[in-house]
Amino acid sequence: MRIPFFHVDAFASELFRGNPAGVCLLGEALPDAVMQAIAAENNLPETAFVLRGEGRIGLRWFTPTVEVDLCGHATLAAAHALFAHAGQPGGRVEFQSQSGPLAVEREGELLVLDFPSRPPVACEAPKALVRGLGSAPLEVLGSRDYLCVYERAEDVASLRPDMPLLAGLDRFGVIVTAPGSGDVDFVSRFFAPGDGIPEDPVTGSAHCTLIPYWARRLGRTRLAARQISARGGELSCSLAGDRVRIGGRAVTYLSGEIDL
Repeated sequence: MRIPFFHVDAFASELFRGNPAGVCLLGEALPDAVMQAIAAENNLPETAFVLRGEGRIGLRWFTPTVEVDLCGHATLAAAHALFAHAGQPGGRVEFQSQSGPLAVEREGELLVLDFPSRPPVACEAPKALVRGLGSAPLEVLGSRDYLCVYERAEDVASLRPDMPLLAGLDRFGVIVTAPGSGDVDFVSRFFAPGDGIPEDPVTGSAHCTLIPYWARRLGRTRLAARQISARGGELSCSLAGDRVRIGGRAVTYLSGEIDL
């Protein structure tokens, strides 16, 4: 079996920035163990598996070690691969996933994700969370991930987390965030060492939580965001009721085939 494969830098307008994702365009379903093995072999933050059938397009995501229920940058990468390399018609693609239907629309140079909103609620901060971050946040909330709020962008940028401590936490990942300045409303970083991602370069799914938090705090529904990882990435964000819209660019780094 030969599987078309694309390595895409998502939430990036040039190569070697944003978040890399693998995209496999499947002609038939693969066993879970095989998809997990491919994701481990790719050793990218996530690999997306796209299965086109009658009236629907299935989408699943795997880190090198586990399957995840939602991944923004690999969904953006999957839509880019379909539009740019697989002749996807029109300006919209809708995927079926573990998180329900997920649409991606072309708006000029941007691909815009339509994702569920995951508002955070206040929660108690585990001692291992504060120790693992090495600096106490002003506020800790939770949804799928812990959301830790700091005073300044410099506080977020200077964090040097203890990854083994964070890996033992009871949630998928840890989002750290602070107000932005200049051309962005807020900044963030994301850590999920317990699931094979020590630091994710740009995390679309984290913005399902960041957008409702910052929309409420700033009193606006349209926001500009930057993830300040080493690779960095820019996201155009908006809140629309119980959904969020997350826009970004994508570029193809590599295309080829996987031989199974």
